[in-house]
Amino acid sequence: MPIDSPVRLAVQVQPQHAEYPAIRDTVMRLEELGVDVVFNWDHFFPLTGDRDGLHFEAWTMLGAWAEQTERIEFGTLVNCNSYRGADLQADMARTLDHISAKGGTGRFIFGTGSGWFERDYDEYGYEFGTRGSRLNALADAMPRIEARWAKLNPPPTRRIPVMIGGKGEQKTLRIVARHADIWHSFVAPDELRHKLDVLARWGDEVGRDVSEITVSNELDRAGHDVEHAEALFDAGVRLFTIGIGGPAYDLDPVRRWLAWRDAKNG
Repeated sequence: MPIDSPVRLAVQVQPQHAEYPAIRDTVMRLEELGVDVVFNWDHFFPLTGDRDGLHFEAWTMLGAWAEQTERIEFGTLVNCNSYRGADLQADMARTLDHISAKGGTGRFIFGTGSGWFERDYDEYGYEFGTRGSRLNALADAMPRIEARWAKLNPPPTRRIPVMIGGKGEQKTLRIVARHADIWHSFVAPDELRHKLDVLARWGDEVGRDVSEITVSNELDRAGHDVEHAEALFDAGVRLFTIGIGGPAYDLDPVRRWLAWRDAKNG
């Protein structure tokens, strides 16, 4: 993994339990604070708290973020491959790339995964299938997405970074090895080394140098203190994400982790 890369901090602005102006203003404040990346998530209902509470859709929101921001990268953590056709996803991603370019290169990160929240599927009319079938669909979609990017007119402004989430050793990490620029997981530091070994083996099989893949992980779970962050860093993580939820979107944890990031980067 690119261990000489700088530490980057991402914030997942959970699109739940808040009116949209609070979400918009939070994204603006995060850019002003110096966060590197902002994410939302691709669900249709809250994941915590009141499960029928306020909630907004991910991709339409990203269009607004692309327009309102100037520097920060952005995307979903992560897109659900099941909800939209592969070629449509590619075109949506390319469009966000251009909206966010503003005379330079785009800032959109295409974070994607196989999906897992069954209520989304049931209430919006998608076939839930099995974990294996959803992973197979993701594996089938990625080449189509990449092929569509090569056909679109105009093409993306840059090679859109692909972030794939998950930790499964038989299917997910193979997809990561073949297609991802960023691998995101919740894996603990002592397990991470094993997963990276598995990823390296898949890289050998598919003919990819996986040392170029950025390793991404979470910081906002119970017990995740600086010691935990340092252990993740030592294991190779360079993109760290914390989540903040509505309605208040407390930025104090963001400020603390920004100070840690800056100290790590010297």
